[in-house]
Amino acid sequence: MAESERGSRISGFHRKSPEERLRIVAEFTGLDAGMAEGLARTGNLDIQLADRLVENVIGAMNIPLGIATNMKVDGEDVLIPMATEESSVVAAVCNAARQCYDAGGFTTSMSGTLMIAQIQAVGIADPHAARLRVLDRYSEIKQLCDDCDPVLLKFGGGFRDLEVRVLDTLSGPMLITHLIVDTRDAMGANAVNTMAEKVAPHVEGWTGGKVYLRILSNLADRRLARAHAVWPTEELGGPAVRDGIISAYHFAAADPYRAATHNKGIMNGISAVVLATGNDTRAVEAGAHAFAARGGHYGSLTRFEKTADGHLSGSIEVPMPVGLIGGATKVHPTAQAALKILGVKTAERLARVIAAVGLAQNFSALKALATTGIQKGHMALHAQNIAMMAGAAGGEIDQVARVLVERGTVRIDVAQTVLQDLRSGART
Repeated sequence: MAESERGSRISGFHRKSPEERLRIVAEFTGLDAGMAEGLARTGNLDIQLADRLVENVIGAMNIPLGIATNMKVDGEDVLIPMATEESSVVAAVCNAARQCYDAGGFTTSMSGTLMIAQIQAVGIADPHAARLRVLDRYSEIKQLCDDCDPVLLKFGGGFRDLEVRVLDTLSGPMLITHLIVDTRDAMGANAVNTMAEKVAPHVEGWTGGKVYLRILSNLADRRLARAHAVWPTEELGGPAVRDGIISAYHFAAADPYRAATHNKGIMNGISAVVLATGNDTRAVEAGAHAFAARGGHYGSLTRFEKTADGHLSGSIEVPMPVGLIGGATKVHPTAQAALKILGVKTAERLARVIAAVGLAQNFSALKALATTGIQKGHMALHAQNIAMMAGAAGGEIDQVARVLVERGTVRIDVAQTVLQDLRSGART
């Protein structure tokens, strides 16, 4: 295809097969045969299933799936599947869990499985009176919502409560209606969105306003997962390490610049399990960060303090809108295998386990920061990645990585020199 003939407006692209799309993309972008063949290999995700999950599929992005060991959650030993491309994430959870295992591991709880749908109404002459008119329709709204999903009702879910508030905005007052819905073992986006759509025209009639948005909120603060653990001081390496971890937490609690990285580390663990089980990483991440800023100040999702016996106590509370049914969770073979490995039977149990993983991840990061520094903990695994980027293969990877760590310089140019020397020595 000539350079001047290229264009991203490809007629009927969505109607073509994945194989045809891949051929077009390869021609358009100049992908070599090896890259095209790699994209065509989708692992255990059948290409036809992939084509149903998202639009314009040409391949799949395979992410490593690791298993975190040593986890004891509510007295039960659990293996944790984690999908991530970042070095040391899985190892961090293993190490944190091992250090609190004999002290009982992690205890967890859940506030419930409630989700919120929002209905935005504008242009109302008497918004405060209109608020009362909507609240007066509680029984009617409940019936409208429950009629949307009889299956959800069958499993004990459905409409639970109604909230209506007047919100002052740049464009004037808005009337915001919250439908509070128990979605049980579903994440619930489709269920609550359908209910919001059903109720929206009635809100217009009752208020005289115009409804625009009717959609769920990802700030799932009625669906909070909580986890707690105690790390004995002797397992940590002494009181100085304990106090360093607490000081690092205090830093994150006070400073949004630190909190952003602190919470990112927590999400390293949480998102890896969310992704492995086919749940929505973006929804969980958005809700977590919004929850961290709920008081008007962005701070830590975790808390660390000293127990009466002088040990380290850690806790986390985080929105966790995950499910066992619907979307990729139900049809993706890796997600199904991950759920089987976890052995969870309810969305609540899954959320609680994920919260424990987030706490474990944070503990390991803070301990590393309070002792050797984060780079030293990352270095060995990161060195292997750099060795592979330099072209090392097979046994060369560990050999090159070891030299990089010994020199304390983990860079690709150094790795290339080490690899060249290694191969030259092997030839002589």
